[in-house]
Amino acid sequence: MTRTVAILAFDDMEVLDYAGPYEVFNLAGEITGDFQVVSVGVTERPRGRGGFAVLPAYSLDQAPGPDLLIVPGGAGTRPLTRDDRVLDFVRDSSVELLLSVCTGALVIGAAGLLDGLEATTHHDAFEELAAISPSTTIVRDRRFVHSSDRIRTSGGISAGIDLSLAVVAELAGEDVRQRVEAEMEWGWHPDR
Repeated sequence: MTRTVAILAFDDMEVLDYAGPYEVFNLAGEITGDFQVVSVGVTERPRGRGGFAVLPAYSLDQAPGPDLLIVPGGAGTRPLTRDDRVLDFVRDSSVELLLSVCTGALVIGAAGLLDGLEATTHHDAFEELAAISPSTTIVRDRRFVHSSDRIRTSGGISAGIDLSLAVVAELAGEDVRQRVEAEMEWGWHPDR
């Protein structure tokens, strides 16, 4: 079975929050056929940090129901916490897994999906997440958190790659995760 992995694209998203998970799931899909990655645009031509442009495959209104939904972070998440279209899209997604990278947790929290759960986010946004979702227990010392059976949150920027690799191992096996890591040269050390 091929799982559709949708990544939300919006203005002022953090580039690696979007591109890191995209690369992990795309490579895993090339290796196994188990994943297909698509982008879902909040706007027609979202531009991330530094002018990074994304041409979304779908708009919020046209997106088919994905199996996994990833909400990246970045400065652009703050307006999304007040955007009913986005919050409804996230809230109404009947996905197998909902993942947040960095301050993407603010969007998930604003949608009410982190109430009573543990979650993490970028270290500079712990207090923002606590204000948006007061009943959430903020985890400050882990790169990613298994918030519930369906929700995973990760810390800042590169932590989204680690979370994505863990989800690949969970859904496709440890061997696939290792093959993706090898292709990406993730965790490379000059002494090896």
